[in-house]
Amino acid sequence: MILRRIRNLGRDEHGRVTAFVVVLTSACLMFAGLVFDGGLALAAKTRAIGAAQEAARAGAQELDLASYRSTGVLRLEPAHAQVAAQHYLDMIAATGTVTTSGNTVRVTVTTTTPTHLLGLVGIGGITVTGRGQAEPDQGGFAQAGPGMGS
Repeated sequence: MILRRIRNLGRDEHGRVTAFVVVLTSACLMFAGLVFDGGLALAAKTRAIGAAQEAARAGAQELDLASYRSTGVLRLEPAHAQVAAQHYLDMIAATGTVTTSGNTVRVTVTTTTPTHLLGLVGIGGITVTGRGQAEPDQGGFAQAGPGMGS
């Protein structure tokens, strides 16, 4: 009697399809989570890079005007550049760090974007970092090249 039940277990397929559907559905949800939440993380990284670049440009506008007027050389005012870049970050509610070295302003913005589907498996957020840098540049009039009009 017991032997017959053991042999029948090998032929009994009740519940096997259910397990397969559960595993397949879970895999599909994970894949959808990677695609959807990965896309949101990519968009957040693009925004972080843009914010870092804009903050660096804001800092690079802080020039030592006395030096420029006396020597004609563009020189960054490092303390003012850091304050201006940090002010820009504060204005757009971004978290980041600002450093200056020589005539270069470097900004790093870090943000965490919450996940939607990946939260089901315990991943609550994805942290992304964007970097930007800028240097002061003396503007001038661009000359039109061939085929660009006059």
